Amino acid sequence: MPETRTWQVRWQSVQRSARAASRAAVRSARSAADAARQAWQATPRHTQQTWRLTAVSAATGLTVAIVAVAAAGPWDSGQRTAERTEAAVVDGASGEHHAARPDRPAPSAPPVLPALGGRAVGAAGRGAAPVPTNAGLADALAPLLKDPALGSLRTASVLDVAAGREVFGAGQDKAATPASTVKLATAVAALSALGPDHRIDTTVVLAGKDRIVLVGGGDPTLTARSPRHGAEEQPANLRTLADATARALKQRHLSKISLGYDTSAYSGPVTHPIGPNENIAPVTPLMTDEARLDDTEHGTAPRDADPARTAARTFADLLHQRGITVDGDPTGAKAPAKPERIAAVHSLPLSALVERMLTYSDNDIAEALARQTAIASRRPASFAGAGKAVRTALERAHLPLAGAVFEDGSGLDRDDKVSAALLSRLLLQASDPEHPALRPVVTGLPVAAFTGTLSNRYTGQSTGAGAVRAKTGTLTGVNTLAGTVVDADGRLLVFSFMTTGTTDPQGAQQALDKLASAVANCGCR
Repeated sequence: MPETRTWQVRWQSVQRSARAASRAAVRSARSAADAARQAWQATPRHTQQTWRLTAVSAATGLTVAIVAVAAAGPWDSGQRTAERTEAAVVDGASGEHHAARPDRPAPSAPPVLPALGGRAVGAAGRGAAPVPTNAGLADALAPLLKDPALGSLRTASVLDVAAGREVFGAGQDKAATPASTVKLATAVAALSALGPDHRIDTTVVLAGKDRIVLVGGGDPTLTARSPRHGAEEQPANLRTLADATARALKQRHLSKISLGYDTSAYSGPVTHPIGPNENIAPVTPLMTDEARLDDTEHGTAPRDADPARTAARTFADLLHQRGITVDGDPTGAKAPAKPERIAAVHSLPLSALVERMLTYSDNDIAEALARQTAIASRRPASFAGAGKAVRTALERAHLPLAGAVFEDGSGLDRDDKVSAALLSRLLLQASDPEHPALRPVVTGLPVAAFTGTLSNRYTGQSTGAGAVRAKTGTLTGVNTLAGTVVDADGRLLVFSFMTTGTTDPQGAQQALDKLASAVANCGCR
């Protein structure tokens, strides 16, 4: 198709720009890489065309990649920025400029972040690399699925992206507990319902002559901390909102007000079914810094029991610092039906929220995005309403939902159920250039041995390290892994591996990692 060819040309241009920039980023490591580079150049051309590092260059190549990633920063640089830019070009509207110079891709490490949907070196077009056969992949994967570290239920699905078909399956239609890999479903549903450019507002409205209401819209990344210097992506800040509110009040000659706070955007229980837990805050549309009681930004942390009230109190203190006196303690309130907005801050675009959710397996963002999906679908923004909204969004995308159950958006609920076939199909759609709005689902995946929840995995597996990009899922007795990988022939594949009934979490993780590494290492014809 002409559109696909246009996408290929533009994507190749982005790849070339990213590779050129990465060379500048790794000059400081050139002396250490000379010997490996000479050995690499001496290898046969067909060997160079694979994404694997040779035995001679493996250690040094990964060292160079680490330097490049460290120099560029793994969160908003290199491949990810290039992919965002390309997604914007494809549909002419979607996407977001996330860098100071959107016309110049940031440095990246191409061998570490293989091109999504790109063609193999020397191939004639997208998908021209040899297709792995079902029998070939079965020979590689079936023995690994017998690993005793895996539980009694073990399922798998591997799809070829260019052809859009399954090339390996084992119990792929059986519904199993997904743990955090259910965030892939949450991400696809939210992006489908709202679009990648959607932002969530936190507002202040007038509610009388000398009363204002702080209205939570559900921004899970709203912060009250000082802005991070040098960060290209700044979340919405309560300090900025206080600045704008104080200015607006002074223009109205108001220096003393009462403050209410509105959390009516969400309904139903605020406590996750697992109960109070350091993995997630109470689910409320108004909170700052995910209600963390320490200075962490992701991972487990002690949480505030009443995040909305604390956020309102913090806002009152910020107003006081700006010359506005708040009379009494902030109280829960409902904003007027037709309020006059006097100030607002906007979240990062949904694309960035999805990426952060997937990279760090952020449960608070996941529950917020599920509720935003419910709001967009005119359903109650509760656990039940969000689950129905996610399912409806996936049904519209004609995804395989047999046996699927969505009790939450984060995967902390053990009653969630999805199949390996559904997980791989979600990734297939996100990898398809025909669905550029879903690109953040893939660009947000952690990179094996480098970023997010995979930063400490694959360290002993040179084939999978840097080549596997995947969402992890872990609960007691449950281990899952779903993501993308370019195989040894340069063919882009998506995969999902699920197991239930495990007793050795580390052993189960390693078994899943070996499965993904086997796909990366496989020509499998």
